[in-house]
Amino acid sequence: MDKFLNRINLGRSCYFSIMDPNLDGDFAKLLKKMSVILTGPVTWMKDTIAPYQKQYPYYHKKFRRVPTADHCYKDDNVCLYEADEQFKRDKLVDDEIIKILRTRVNECLFYEVHDKKVKCARVSEDYEAARVNHVIKYGDLGHFGTAKDAYYKQKHRMIWERRHGPVGSGMKDANEVKA
Repeated sequence: MDKFLNRINLGRSCYFSIMDPNLDGDFAKLLKKMSVILTGPVTWMKDTIAPYQKQYPYYHKKFRRVPTADHCYKDDNVCLYEADEQFKRDKLVDDEIIKILRTRVNECLFYEVHDKKVKCARVSEDYEAARVNHVIKYGDLGHFGTAKDAYYKQKHRMIWERRHGPVGSGMKDANEVKA
């Protein structure tokens, strides 16, 4: 018992001092058996099952592609939810790509001050093309745009281009438009 009290006075944890194998007594034996009963299944699980599980870091997680909103049935809410989540992930990836390209353009313009038109032309063209494509896809959807909204936006754009030609070329007259 003196050994037990000395360990407590030294500032050590009571749990580890009670679990000392040198301690004798019924209470210490009871605590040791309770510890084995409580930690036994956890230890067994960790030693036998956990090593066979593949553990990937969270940033290496790969999501399989799910059907887009145009492949979902009208009443299939689960499919539409998955399409929306896929759309959100795609939007985040596209936003990061735009951010990286913008950073590259700004760095190029900063470092190549005197000859920036020549040396930064390719980087600027890549950024402008990506930005235009981003605006075409996500432009008027806002923050809470869904996959269905993006699908309808794409559909309306295709109808416009079929009737009037490429966007930005102006509208055709009513006589020229084929119904």
